[in-house]
Amino acid sequence: MSCTVLIVDDSKLARMSVAKSLRSLHPDWTHLEAANADDALAQVRKHKVDLALLDFNMPGRDGLTLAAELKAIDPSLPLAVVSANHQEEIIRKAQEIGAVFLAKPLTEKVLAEYLSGAASRRNAAAKE
Repeated sequence: MSCTVLIVDDSKLARMSVAKSLRSLHPDWTHLEAANADDALAQVRKHKVDLALLDFNMPGRDGLTLAAELKAIDPSLPLAVVSANHQEEIIRKAQEIGAVFLAKPLTEKVLAEYLSGAASRRNAAAKE
């Protein structure tokens, strides 16, 4: 199954890095990019998104706030909050929202594991 992945990070370099890994792991998947929460919400309203990777630390609204907004739009949307800030409070809040926490730097192995699980969850939700 092909998926559409939304990559949200204020760093163009970070978005490019994740997109490169995504193309390597799943060349048939599509990716969309957003530089901030407003851009991400616009992408979700315009396109069918199957899963999302959200940077935690962005100008304006952070990744946790965006995760909550995306879950309000689509409660079954698999989300990961990605951050170099490994504070337990951030990890706990991500989990409370229903997001997975992934530590930066995001390795291709960790990304592959997340994508596999997230795609499975999305497929299961679609069948319900």
